[in-house]
Amino acid sequence: MKRAPSIGTPSIYSHTTTRSTGLRSARSIKSLQIPWYKAPWLQNTFGKDIQKYSLFAGIYSIVISIFTIGTSSFDLYCLAEATPGSTHYGYYIISFDFVYVGNNHVRNLLFTIAVVSALGAIALLVTSIILIQALRKEYEKKMVPWLLCMFIFASFRLISFIFASIVNDMIFAYNILMCLIWIAITIFNFAGLAFVYSLYLELADLTKLEDLAHLRMGTMTSLATQSMAGSRPTTPHSTTSTVPLP
Repeated sequence: MKRAPSIGTPSIYSHTTTRSTGLRSARSIKSLQIPWYKAPWLQNTFGKDIQKYSLFAGIYSIVISIFTIGTSSFDLYCLAEATPGSTHYGYYIISFDFVYVGNNHVRNLLFTIAVVSALGAIALLVTSIILIQALRKEYEKKMVPWLLCMFIFASFRLISFIFASIVNDMIFAYNILMCLIWIAITIFNFAGLAFVYSLYLELADLTKLEDLAHLRMGTMTSLATQSMAGSRPTTPHSTTSTVPLP
């Protein structure tokens, strides 16, 4: 004996309901499109899922933050030692010919860039640790601090190394090497930012679907409870008797 097909409540993923049909006729397809900044930028790449690349981006940002702290501290040391008219004791170990010694305002700006870069690297280090923990638990809200910090850090370092490459003499190996390194680092910074942001959007969409599912289940349970409470009791354990009185 075949079971009769059951007729249940339409799924939240259904696109053939009366309401959705009315929406299609009332709105254009263009108005229902997801904005570009809310759509995942990257999907599975090179045979690996986006979550693994996001984890690599978190580990990479820890390494870059430590590298930036070291290079910024070295730049501060070199700028302080190479101040015009100052006396230092590292000439035979390090030649400070590659350090900018021109306009005082430019030197102060280079000092500021080094200090801000070090502070930004410390903030990036802290948020990177939080990011790795958030990736393990798939908690997208804890990814937001890293996304903001990495975007500001990457943008600031992009402007900073371009400025440093313009004012410094590019005939010295250190200046050339730092310029090439920061070109590569900037590319990886924005690539890691794209991976993590894509994962953040996917997890946010899953959270919305889970919330809708919980809301639907709660509504169904509430309706079922109200239906049972309003129906005529027919069970032998009912407190209300259905047997007619003599």
